[in-house]
Amino acid sequence: MPYKEKRVEKLYYSIGEVAEMFNVNPSLIRYWEKEFDIIKPKKNKKGNRFFTIDDIEHFHIIYYLVKELGLTLKGAQKKLKENKEGAMNNFAVVKSLKEIKSLLLEIREDI
Repeated sequence: MPYKEKRVEKLYYSIGEVAEMFNVNPSLIRYWEKEFDIIKPKKNKKGNRFFTIDDIEHFHIIYYLVKELGLTLKGAQKKLKENKEGAMNNFAVVKSLKEIKSLLLEIREDI
């Protein structure tokens, strides 16, 4: 089995890095931060936002609900308020399936 280096995760990510992860504008990140109370970035004295891994996971869930499922912001807020655990579980299943699909496609290319 080949050796794989463990990916080093940063403690905090800038708004630009988060926007790049989702291929969106930083203004959308700021807007979602304002609309969803589950996102609470740290801010320095200058007001720069620093997002944690938990914040990024919340962005993944919001992105999934809004961009992939096509819910409105109000619909996504309602879904998270009523059944946050269920939405997180659905997202986790979809994420796992996408990872499995990419692994299978990689294996198919190697054959």
